[in-house]
Amino acid sequence: MNQGFGREKRLLDAKQFKAVFDSPDYRLSGRCLLVLARHNQLEHARLGLVVGKKNSKLAVTRNRIKRVFRDYFRLHQNELPSVDMVIITRRGIADLSASELRQELARQVNRLLRQSRSASTPPSVVQAGQSNA
Repeated sequence: MNQGFGREKRLLDAKQFKAVFDSPDYRLSGRCLLVLARHNQLEHARLGLVVGKKNSKLAVTRNRIKRVFRDYFRLHQNELPSVDMVIITRRGIADLSASELRQELARQVNRLLRQSRSASTPPSVVQAGQSNA
């Protein structure tokens, strides 16, 4: 179980980010962040971060936010489906503590997991489950 965060686990260039922005399979909106995710053909998830100056003025704050998000991803990457995930910060993100940042991201990742599981369930299973209700 590799918990590293090497180059293969990151979105590195504009083309990779653009693919997620242009056609996300999942769009998860939270109070202070937006998560876009798109299935990839790899055996693992990849992460891209967009932490703009507009929402967190100080470089120290932007770096802290990115560090917390990278660490969360590193620790939970084995639970994630094979997706390219871009996290975009919104207004108010700079006011959150590290634990609040982790909770906010955990909420969106859990939503992603639920949606990706329900999308991968065969239609016959979903219909059978609905008819019993």
